[in-house]
Amino acid sequence: MLIALSVLAAVIFLFSGAASLLALAPMRERAAHTGFSVTAYRGIGALQIAGAAGLLLGLSVPVLGALAGTGLLLLLAGAVITHVRVHDRGRDLAPALVCAVLVAGYLVALGVSP
Repeated sequence: MLIALSVLAAVIFLFSGAASLLALAPMRERAAHTGFSVTAYRGIGALQIAGAAGLLLGLSVPVLGALAGTGLLLLLAGAVITHVRVHDRGRDLAPALVCAVLVAGYLVALGVSP
């Protein structure tokens, strides 16, 4: 279970982070929609990629996985707050909520209480 959650979350954050880091068109649109600069969104993308790496390293060094998962959960809390602040609903808010549940599940499987 832990391996599956770790790999699934890492893949999601790796792709999302890469899209933000590369400033692909949809990410530039999301940055503008939420009031972030493209540079800030690139920073978020770098954090997502670092978090993905930490989740995978956590399979060998659990404390790194716990730190990465906690960092990603905090990042996702910020995402949810940002989406609520700009009055996003449903489809726009769901990815952040689903990813937060996924990361919380990873932390529980790792033995950390989120």
